[in-house]
Amino acid sequence: MLSGELPVYGGAVALSIDDRIAITDLINLHGHLVDRGDFDGLAALFTADVVYDVSALGGGVLTGLRAGREAALALGERNPVAHHVTNIVLHDAGDGVVRALSKGFGVLTNGTTGSVTYDDTVERTAHGWRITHRIVRPRRTPLHE
Repeated sequence: MLSGELPVYGGAVALSIDDRIAITDLINLHGHLVDRGDFDGLAALFTADVVYDVSALGGGVLTGLRAGREAALALGERNPVAHHVTNIVLHDAGDGVVRALSKGFGVLTNGTTGSVTYDDTVERTAHGWRITHRIVRPRRTPLHE
C-alpha cells in the first residue's frame, strides 16, 4: 500500500478484534495525552525512535520522542488546544505491521480548525502495539474537478 492510499481488504490476514481495538485505542489516546501535555505518556503510543513527519506543516521530520516533545513545546501558543481523531481505517500489512489511516482536526486558541490525515505504521512490540512512523498531511483545499 502506498503512502496515503486507502487499504484494500481481502488479500491480507484479518486483524483480530482485540488487535483492532488496541490499535484504535492507541490512535485515539494521542489527542488526550498531547492536549494535557503528557509527553511522557506518549511512550505508550510511539516507539522511542518514532519517525514523525510534519514536513507538510513546516516542521520537518522528527525522530524520537524527545524531538517531538521539543517541537511541540517550541510551538508554544501556536499549538492546537484540542486534537481530535476520527475515521480510523486499519490494514494488516503482515509480519506484525499494520497501516492505519485516520482523519484528524485541531482547534486553535482563536477557534479556527485545521484538518489532517494521519498515515501511521503500527508495529507489534514487546510492549504491545506502537506507532513507529507517522506522516501528518494537512487538508487545505476542497475537492474540485
